[in-house]
Amino acid sequence: MRPRGVTGVQTHFQQFMGYLQSRAIETCLVTPYSVSKLLVYPLFALRRLIHFFSTSWSVWWYREVHAWVLKIALRRSLRDAEGCVVYAQCPLSAAAALRVRRPGQRVVLVAHFNISQADEWVGMGLIDKDGWLYRSILAFEARVLPQLDGIVYVSRFMQEHVESRIPSVKAVRSVVLPNFVSDPRDVSVASPVADLITIGTVEPRKNQLYLVEILAAAKSMGRVLTLTVVGDGPDLSRMKQRAKHLDVESQIFFKGFVPNAASLISGHRAYIHVARMESFGIVLIEAQACGVPVFAPKAGGMGEAFEDGVTGWGIPLGDVQAAARVLIAIFSDEDMLQSAGSAARERFLNYFETTRVASELRSFLVS
Repeated sequence: MRPRGVTGVQTHFQQFMGYLQSRAIETCLVTPYSVSKLLVYPLFALRRLIHFFSTSWSVWWYREVHAWVLKIALRRSLRDAEGCVVYAQCPLSAAAALRVRRPGQRVVLVAHFNISQADEWVGMGLIDKDGWLYRSILAFEARVLPQLDGIVYVSRFMQEHVESRIPSVKAVRSVVLPNFVSDPRDVSVASPVADLITIGTVEPRKNQLYLVEILAAAKSMGRVLTLTVVGDGPDLSRMKQRAKHLDVESQIFFKGFVPNAASLISGHRAYIHVARMESFGIVLIEAQACGVPVFAPKAGGMGEAFEDGVTGWGIPLGDVQAAARVLIAIFSDEDMLQSAGSAARERFLNYFETTRVASELRSFLVS
């Protein structure tokens, strides 16, 4: 990934680096973009041509080239870094670090991926489930993860899944620590601009088309709910078309990509997330940090990010009518919404605020 961005992965390492730097702890961010642009951009651009002929081979090229370039950048950075820890953000970067590390340098991975990176590519529709590249990526992860000096799991769900899929990884030192964000502090808002907000790349895995269905179902039951959609992606045009077809177009406000999108959350009565799978779901704690309750399925690690019935409510993914009924019931009780918002804010401060979690993460990395 590029050094700056709005994904959960980028939020995680930016938050952690900010914490370390605030305490005068030396850090260095290394990415494939740390290498000369004259080398990087032609190689990365070639993927577009390969993609035209085969999406699977374009993914293979993406992985191979990024790993190769990252090894060049890491070798240079680690040359004189005595006793450092490489905090790798994906199995591919962990493998690159393992290849070039010097004696006394440790490699620790944070498991951001959802199920596996192979499943993430499947979710984007770029490789086939159980195809040659899918199997290759799973085998690659099974080789790399047991070689690590440590693993940070962002949810118990991910720990249980990875250890079940790769039993030998149980021997690797590990810890379960949730994602974290800094306290926005000022979370007051004069009046909500919409009932609900959702943030994220508009793609099949994030499942935002389901939100259109929920709003339509609620409308048929007599409750008109409004929704702000923040993000861009391959499903955006389909989402707009579906909203028009179901006659809820006027209820949805499409904002597109917005830098620092979390700053918009406090202008809404609740946050809603309907991804089919998340290893954790960092945006759920961004919402709670703003004192905004959440609606989300308990798929993957999302159920660990909020307390059902206290700081938010679980909603089903396969039953749009039932999901609509949950929203209608909660939005009909303003006291319940406000109480959940207050509880959400308190839970964030106790469990997900940067200074609390990042100190534990640092202790694990250096111990």
